[in-house]
Amino acid sequence: MAKDRGATNDCPDLSVLLGPLRLRNPVMVASGTFGYGSEYMEFVDLRELGAVVVKGISLEPLPGNPPPRLVETPGGLINAIGLENVGLEAFLAQKLPYLEGMSVPVIVNIFGNTLEEYGELARRLDGVPGIVGLEINISCPNVKQGGMVFGTDPSMAASVVGTVRKAASLPLITKLTPNVTRIGDIARAVVEAGSDMVSCINTLAAMAVDVFSRRPKLANVVGGLSGPAVKPVALRCVYEVLQAVSCPVIGIGGIQNATDALEFLLLGARAVQVGTANFVRPTVTVEILEGMRRFLQFQKIRNIEDYIGTLDTSCLFPFAEETCPVPGTDGREA
Repeated sequence: MAKDRGATNDCPDLSVLLGPLRLRNPVMVASGTFGYGSEYMEFVDLRELGAVVVKGISLEPLPGNPPPRLVETPGGLINAIGLENVGLEAFLAQKLPYLEGMSVPVIVNIFGNTLEEYGELARRLDGVPGIVGLEINISCPNVKQGGMVFGTDPSMAASVVGTVRKAASLPLITKLTPNVTRIGDIARAVVEAGSDMVSCINTLAAMAVDVFSRRPKLANVVGGLSGPAVKPVALRCVYEVLQAVSCPVIGIGGIQNATDALEFLLLGARAVQVGTANFVRPTVTVEILEGMRRFLQFQKIRNIEDYIGTLDTSCLFPFAEETCPVPGTDGREA
């Protein structure tokens, strides 16, 4: 865990308390968009980040889905990577040592096809130096087993979290899917089962087709939509989750700049994860951090904790009846 450097006259304090973790700032990278960290070494000093959430890890290596597995859309990206990864053993032996050397808090995203696989991953990662938490992926829409299936039913989601909780003492974050009717119900279920925090959202189930070939653009047919187009949905989901649970929430979805990140913090999220934007601008995370500092300086806020959760919903439409009447509110027919 990073030390809290504290505020100075010229530099606001960006450190945040995220459940049992103290992070130097609230900016993290989202799993699957930053590799295992070393891929971005030419662009970002990882020691500047609040934490690195590594690419999802399974017990055995996975090749992922066949190509094509990426499609650009207006305002976003659909991916059907299929959780390709090197597997647990190679991650521990080949990938984690670099992150340990960078002294950055590491959160490992884990996934499995069965409860037993989740439990075994958690058991073998528990107590590994450098790993400060586990993010439980129960929400990926582009794999045919496990994935989102666990995350759309409260009892199944709770079973996964309960299994991981029994196997590990590390702080647990459960990554929620937006592809449900009531995301707050899922959030409550996983917190009651032992999750210390939740992160939301994962991608929205989506697809794209080619009118000339008359075929889907993804070999997997369906993928997950991310990028700026999903931010309004992500904000709504974070807002609903915050009404349902009292644990820390991490906001994810369409964050491209400091303003986007601050919107999630304003709702009450205690940290954010930056995803698709890393592909567009590899330096985006440090740009967001600098933008946050400038914003707090301009607002004369010395500590970002004083900004988190300050959204004012006491009077949503103060001028509605006087200057912008809604049809039917004045007793007349619409």
